[in-house]
Amino acid sequence: MAENEKNGRVFALLYDFDKTLSPDDMQAQGYIQSVGYDVAQFWKESNELALANGMDFTLAYMLKMVREAEGNFVLNRKALGEYGARVRLFTGVREWFARINAFGAGLGVKVEHYVISSGMREMIEGTEIAGEFERIYASSFYYNGRGVAVWPAQVVNYTNKTQFLFRISKGVLNLNDDAVNDYFPEEKLRVPFKRMIYIGDSATDVPCMKLVSSHGGYSVGVFDPATGDRRKVEALMRDGRINFAAPADYSEGGELDLFVKRAIGQAAMA
Repeated sequence: MAENEKNGRVFALLYDFDKTLSPDDMQAQGYIQSVGYDVAQFWKESNELALANGMDFTLAYMLKMVREAEGNFVLNRKALGEYGARVRLFTGVREWFARINAFGAGLGVKVEHYVISSGMREMIEGTEIAGEFERIYASSFYYNGRGVAVWPAQVVNYTNKTQFLFRISKGVLNLNDDAVNDYFPEEKLRVPFKRMIYIGDSATDVPCMKLVSSHGGYSVGVFDPATGDRRKVEALMRDGRINFAAPADYSEGGELDLFVKRAIGQAAMA
């Protein structure tokens, strides 16, 4: 165990993925087009499937992905990873992790990064930044003996996202470890909420944002700097869901960079 971890100096940065680290939904950056769909029509039909059947929206899009791949290509880990490799990232994301890690290390703080997303884990694992994360908590498929996606193995939606905050806080990272339900006194928490920042873009992130900020941590709402559309994050700010709003620009010296460094600096002095 590293010295800074023994001293309780672990700081966690938690990210939604779509429209937080990437400008668009990951499925809309190759997969939807490959099955001959207009992006808006794909999501419209997916949402209608959910509403008509009292179905979780994430389960609905996963079912639609399986159905629409039939006759077009084999939906397996390799294909999903290749779609993930096409996913675009916001400015500065590639360099962000090493810079923030180095900043924390200079203050004796170990910075860890986690994804908590309703998107596809297999796609995120195909991106060039997959190796930067301690864990990628996202929806994923079960594959049959031929390696073809046939059933959901894990579903992450806006309400069950919060379980992963408790896993990270307690250091119980394995999805099948029920020790996440055990009582941990504050001094035994590996990463207390006050040493977390949750970064997301919309109302689907609200449960996580509220949980982190209500326990002394920080919640940040980001928006696409290319459009400058701040309406979602302004609504989150008005409702007291977030502590800070900024463009999703991860460049050195940007608003997000300075806010995160300031939060890590405060944690180092605590």
